[in-house]
Amino acid sequence: MKQREVGIVMTSDVVSVRPATPFKDIAGLLGKHRVSGVPVVDDDEKVIGVISATDLMFRQAEQAWNVPARRMFLNRAAYRKAAKARARTAGELMSAPAVTVQAYESVVGAARTMLEHGVERLPVLDEESRLVGIVTRRDLLRVFLRPDDEIRAEVIDEVFVKTFWAPSDAVGVTVTGGVVTLEGRLERADQVPVAGWMTGRIDGVVGVVNRLTSRFDDSLAEATRPEGAR
Repeated sequence: MKQREVGIVMTSDVVSVRPATPFKDIAGLLGKHRVSGVPVVDDDEKVIGVISATDLMFRQAEQAWNVPARRMFLNRAAYRKAAKARARTAGELMSAPAVTVQAYESVVGAARTMLEHGVERLPVLDEESRLVGIVTRRDLLRVFLRPDDEIRAEVIDEVFVKTFWAPSDAVGVTVTGGVVTLEGRLERADQVPVAGWMTGRIDGVVGVVNRLTSRFDDSLAEATRPEGAR
């Protein structure tokens, strides 16, 4: 069973800047392309940092508060904010190291990385760690827009035909709004939870209602098997 890769859902036409890109040019790019952040790349197209619209706002905030920079040096976080407020180039403004994802990684893995680091976008890298795209939370949510009939076909093929070698009509699979209902009978009892778990891992599945039963209770047979017959 193969989950969708980041490279399939990412935006390949990505806006990036160099370390020497001036502050005003960065602000102009964000407005022109209607994006909330950009990666910073070196001459080899490798990502060395990221800039968000929030980073640019530190300068406006400091001017509005009219707080001397020395009063902001209360802790490490305040020091970074003060530095960003005085930044004139992308290299001074960016957050580093950048949180990135490889194009071959799964959509689920990318979503987990976003949640762990509290970011809304990830630069996408190729096998040589060069920038090839950008993926946002909105991009990752697109997997839940898969049609129900497409999800159903994948559940039947990947879970039951390829994994359990069962005929395509051996069990009943219905999908409504991304919720998959499994009905019917498998050969062994230990296959029932596995089938539900595998179904839940398919892209676009919102939930699984597992009503499968089995013809043979292998756990009961194991418990009643005569001593020495194993």
